[in-house]
Amino acid sequence: MSILTSSVFNQVDNSIYSNAMTFLRSPLTLNPTKSNADVVILGLPFDMATSGRSGARMGPDAIRQASINLAWEGQRFPWDFKLAQLCNLVDAGDLVFSAGDSEEFCARVEIACDEILASGKSLLSLGGDHFVTLPLLRSHAKKFGKMALVHFDAHTDTYDNGSRYDHGTMFYHAPNEGLIDKEKSVQIGIRTNYKQQDHGFNVINAMQANDMSVTEIVEQIKSTIGDLPVYLTFDIDCLDPAFAPGTGTPVCGGLTTDKVLKVLHALKGINLVGMDVVEVAPAYDQSETTALAAATIGLDLLHLWATRNIK
Repeated sequence: MSILTSSVFNQVDNSIYSNAMTFLRSPLTLNPTKSNADVVILGLPFDMATSGRSGARMGPDAIRQASINLAWEGQRFPWDFKLAQLCNLVDAGDLVFSAGDSEEFCARVEIACDEILASGKSLLSLGGDHFVTLPLLRSHAKKFGKMALVHFDAHTDTYDNGSRYDHGTMFYHAPNEGLIDKEKSVQIGIRTNYKQQDHGFNVINAMQANDMSVTEIVEQIKSTIGDLPVYLTFDIDCLDPAFAPGTGTPVCGGLTTDKVLKVLHALKGINLVGMDVVEVAPAYDQSETTALAAATIGLDLLHLWATRNIK
């Protein structure tokens, strides 16, 4: 006699190894603007702007795969609510564009983001190299105006390299285009050279961040950004290579995952309007360490979004 009492199809899968095709096992839809989602997950498999090791185009898939380890929990520790109660998710898959055409990629990102935001939804983007943030900022600025940038990274990405497509130039172009307010923006984890007198951004460098308490870091961030709409971008190389080896330009002396997650948790109440996690290059990863860190950060960003109106 069969022990099955219902169909074997259309079942909830709580395993960590099968049917892993979407972020946190959220529904897959190729028409996200018509869905009932609050936040859309969009993969941006682009790494033609890298200056170091390539491979971040494989990042979205790796992050989704690692996120399955997090999907079973229901209520994410230590948040005091279930994300599903405050935030409906859909995964729109990866943006499709002609391989090798950076100009087309930028245009398609902007169009896709425009449509998602116009439908009243928010967006969590999975990179891809960090250049993907620039067309995302262009789209978000159309709706929200000039924003504050909260930027976790080992590099400032404010370099004037003369190239239209370079993952070290986004935050040189973004303020010049009026997308973000440098004086109201914060970069956390920086540990590569920059000239403060020409820089304009508020910086909590990695040495400072490692010595400061979470409370001190968060107070500095919140006092800087105020009530402005916030775009939060997280380059996985903000983490020390011990915690995130799978990235294109690793730099020693970074932050721990523990500290980063505590900072994100303590940022609840900021006016978060857009977010991305970028620069995961799985070919250089070990045991999904980097991808799992990125998936966990993405999950906590969703919780942060859900608490954006809580002071």
